[in-house]
Amino acid sequence: MTELGSRYDEAFLFAHDLHRQQRRKGSEVPYISHLMAVSALVIENGGSEAQAIAALLHDAAEDQGGAATLEEVRRRFGDVVAAIVADCTDSWVEPKPPWRARKEAYLGALAKKPATSLLVSLADKTHNAEAILFDLRAIGAPLWDRFTGGRAGSLWYYGELAASFGELLPGPLAARLGRAVAAMTAEAAA
Repeated sequence: MTELGSRYDEAFLFAHDLHRQQRRKGSEVPYISHLMAVSALVIENGGSEAQAIAALLHDAAEDQGGAATLEEVRRRFGDVVAAIVADCTDSWVEPKPPWRARKEAYLGALAKKPATSLLVSLADKTHNAEAILFDLRAIGAPLWDRFTGGRAGSLWYYGELAASFGELLPGPLAARLGRAVAAMTAEAAA
């Protein structure tokens, strides 16, 4: 059983401060809800406190300050958490490189990442896929306008993620991602 202590509390507050003004794509939902969901998935799938903290902070460097924010994560929460956050980051610069190239690079690097990082990334992608599926069912095809990759790119990316995680970290969470992606693909084709 994962025990969560005061470090987790501090990480939650830090994540909330970093992302306070951020919303989920195309909605008014506070971004912290995504970070909470990803952390919950990590905990529910046997992750450690360090992984649960990294889940709260997995977008900190990418969305809120790059390398300087990663160093703050390292200072506050240690090398293990910072390494996981770095492994979940697909861009260190603004403006970000072209979408397709970034996603291909991320996919290509997955096999080299440790299982500790893969669990956090898998939880992130699972929550994203389930949120996309939910919104697709609620608003239909206009949903794809939210995403740089559009319909075709998003379906390609999530299909590749599901296949990769099915091989790299098989288990209930990878299967859950696979089901969400299959349902998303079916809904998009309808």
